[in-house]
Amino acid sequence: MNNEVSGYIVRYGSTRSLGEFSWKGGPALTRNAAVIIKSERGQEWGEVLSPATEQARSFMNETGSAGRIIRPVTDDDYRQRDKGRHEERNEFLGCQELVDEHKLQMQLVDVEHIFGGERVIFYYLAEKRVDFRELVKSLARKYRSRIEMRQIGVRDEAKLLADYGDCGKPVCCGTHLTEMPPVSMKMAKLQKTSLDPNKLSGRCGRLKCCLRYEYDTYKSYKKDLPPVGSTVVTKEGEARVMNQEILSECVQVIYQDSRKTIVHRKDILEVIKKKKTEPPASE
Repeated sequence: MNNEVSGYIVRYGSTRSLGEFSWKGGPALTRNAAVIIKSERGQEWGEVLSPATEQARSFMNETGSAGRIIRPVTDDDYRQRDKGRHEERNEFLGCQELVDEHKLQMQLVDVEHIFGGERVIFYYLAEKRVDFRELVKSLARKYRSRIEMRQIGVRDEAKLLADYGDCGKPVCCGTHLTEMPPVSMKMAKLQKTSLDPNKLSGRCGRLKCCLRYEYDTYKSYKKDLPPVGSTVVTKEGEARVMNQEILSECVQVIYQDSRKTIVHRKDILEVIKKKKTEPPASE
């Protein structure tokens, strides 16, 4: 044992929060090591991701210590976690009964029983503001613990409950994403994917987060390509741009003799801009 203080990035909680936690007086911890941490919410189960280097901190929005690592997990901790999960099922059903009893317009989504028992967090969906003060009092009396009600959106619901996406892999929001990026149909159009909402929607019913991943690359490459409808000059003469192949950095052109071909942007000698009277090309 030594008295050296080190820090680790730890993932914890149902919402897979990330934080930097100090570790004092023990051996170095390995990636994926299960640990018991002390956060502002109480004692929690966590997973070590990496040492808290400057590079690791640069990927996080929040800096500074989120708490400390108490110890690596023990066999007793595993038994206590299993017990907590059983309690979560009972707490969910108990809360649902009380929601129905109080006739509250809310949909209960999930419950998180903090490992140390300091609090119980209920996640719910609601279209309007819900007065759950009496519900909280009833839950506190029933479970003799601090109760926290947290309203979430449909994308957060998927983060808590969804398993696999259409790609066959675990959903991104439940694995590596720490934030929900804004996604729009413009991104799908630029990448020339299907515009069928059923094919573009994720488990949350909203546009898939993965549409955001390559958008900046497409946007950057598109800037270097002549727009559709413009006239370009190549070694073979003048041609009109019919289509863009953004990732390959090529355009499909048609020459004055009706020949069609694919031309890389580096082979374009000059771009003759379109006349202002021409309608703008759609993305």
